[in-house]
Amino acid sequence: MLLMKRPIDWDDQRAFLAVLEEGSLSAAARRMGVAQPTMRARIEALERALDTTLFTRSVRGLVPTEQARALGDAARAMARASEAFVRAASGQPGETAGIVRVSAAEFVGIEVLPTMLASLRRRHPNIIVEIELSNASANLLEQEVDIAVRMHPPKQEALVAQKVASISLGLFAHSDYLAARGTPKTIADLAHHDLIGPDRSVTDGELAALLLPDIDRKQFALRTDSHPAQLAAARAGLGIAFVQQPIGLSDARLRPVLPDLSIPRLDTWIATHEDLRNIPRVRTVFDHLVEEFGRYQGLPAPAGEIN
Repeated sequence: MLLMKRPIDWDDQRAFLAVLEEGSLSAAARRMGVAQPTMRARIEALERALDTTLFTRSVRGLVPTEQARALGDAARAMARASEAFVRAASGQPGETAGIVRVSAAEFVGIEVLPTMLASLRRRHPNIIVEIELSNASANLLEQEVDIAVRMHPPKQEALVAQKVASISLGLFAHSDYLAARGTPKTIADLAHHDLIGPDRSVTDGELAALLLPDIDRKQFALRTDSHPAQLAAARAGLGIAFVQQPIGLSDARLRPVLPDLSIPRLDTWIATHEDLRNIPRVRTVFDHLVEEFGRYQGLPAPAGEIN
């Protein structure tokens, strides 16, 4: 049985998690905003307290021991709990104020949310929003974030969610590109054009193959799994890309291509943990995003309670 020589300092545990995830003292020190010797001292203090070795040195940096890897999930859970604690303490009970952390896919966070959050800021200047951009789903059950914008329905019973939109997709290209290369009239015409599409994403690759079955992969002049990068490439005139229609149609530089092409819509949900839904700041942001996504897709906001 492990006997602790002294109480474990939370800052030492934060340092451990930073080194575990960053792979070196220098990178971990930059992440935490401290000097490298301070980071080394914290790791050594934690190893003394636990009476174990957490990292060994190698040419690739610091390598976590088996014990360190076993402690990783617990440290991450504590970090999430600490962040949730800080957010909970950021506003007084009953007040519409404080921090709300929102997760969203890259494209939504970069191209869609900023305008929505600008109007939220005007209405509720005491709410501070933190945005976590990732195409992977944030862990709402452990309250890693307060609200998630998802393109698939949440399945966990402890979550409450509302479907807010079915976003249309379309093919778009820069007007200069179409002026130089001509505008495709049929799917077959795309064989004579530069396309912008997925790189290694299996899901996006399957969608591209379904919609454009006769198009050779070699025609993709730029391949990236980043949807904002695909949009940026289309805006630069590199070729034709799939874009969310509200964004493509609002950009004066872009023109729709094959507008009658049938493309599956992106169903969109706003979700939160059932323990958070009645906290004023969380409920305010939730309701605001429901309203704004209804407006974004050009439809009235869905009515009814979150469920």
